[in-house]
Parts: sequence; C-alpha cells; structure tokens
Amino acid sequence: MIALYIIGGLVLLIVLLMAIMPGKYEVEKSITINKSADVVYDKIANLNHYREWNPWAKMEPTAKVEITGTPKTLGHKYHWTGKKIGEGFLQIRSFKENETLDIHLEFLKPWKSLANDCWAFKQEGNGTKVTWTNDGPLPFGMARLMGPMITKNLNKQFDEGLQNLKQLCEA
Repeated sequence: MIALYIIGGLVLLIVLLMAIMPGKYEVEKSITINKSADVVYDKIANLNHYREWNPWAKMEPTAKVEITGTPKTLGHKYHWTGKKIGEGFLQIRSFKENETLDIHLEFLKPWKSLANDCWAFKQEGNGTKVTWTNDGPLPFGMARLMGPMITKNLNKQFDEGLQNLKQLCEA
C-alpha cells in the first residue's frame, strides 16, 4: 500500500512540474562577422548554403535534402530526411533583404514540432552583427520537462553554428 502512495505521489509531482514549466522556449545568440551584411545574409537566406555552416545539417551529412524555390525569396524551402536527424523543413516566411529573415521551422519525424528561426543583420563598421533567435511552443507533457535540455542543446548548436558561419563568410 505504501508503494502505491509513493508511485501516486511521484506521478502527481511530475504532473505538477509539467504544469509549472514554461510553455515556450527561446534561444538568442549573436556574433560579429567581418563581412558586409549582404555577404552574411546570402549564406543564410540562400538555403543552398545551409549544410556548409549549420550544425544540425552537419550531424548527418548523408541525409536526403531537397531544396526548392528561388533562393532568398518567400517560399524558398530546405527539406531534410535522415535516420539521425529525422524529417523536417525550413521555409522562408518573410524578409527584409540584408536586415531581417524569418524562417518557419517544422519537424515532422521523429516528433512533430514547430519553431521560428529569426535572423537580424546590423552593419557595424566593416562587419555585421548577426543575431539568431529561435523560439517555439513546449506543449504540456514531456516537451515541457525536456525544455531545459532543449534550450541547453540549442545554445550549444547556435554557438557552433555562428562560429561556422563566421568562418564561412570570412574565408
């Protein structure tokens, strides 16, 4: 009987934790790249360059990729399918050339998830300050419990991705 109370208490504790954890996450990182905004913008808004700098794409170089639409325009899309990285796509939703870029990010497998990838480019002297923001919902349940881990992993990937982008642009 005591075991049932312990199990019930643990279940209640987990449900309470899910209820009080944030329902959304947001990660934002910046770097200054010693190139003009148009050079940096091109490496991000032209999704043909995505595999050259993005850590997520580099995790599984053999993943199947399909890029459609005209680079740097609304609807330009990068769709991936892989054993390790699952399936999903990025699609340009809005932009102000060399200033902002908003990308819809959707994971289809192994779990469904939505996110926003937002970029800001600000000319600073001979360089460009690039700010990469990603946010999305954490639905009630395990996603909320995983929120801190998701944020930690994204922070690491963003640091790596921005360093890769800097090297690519400045080469």
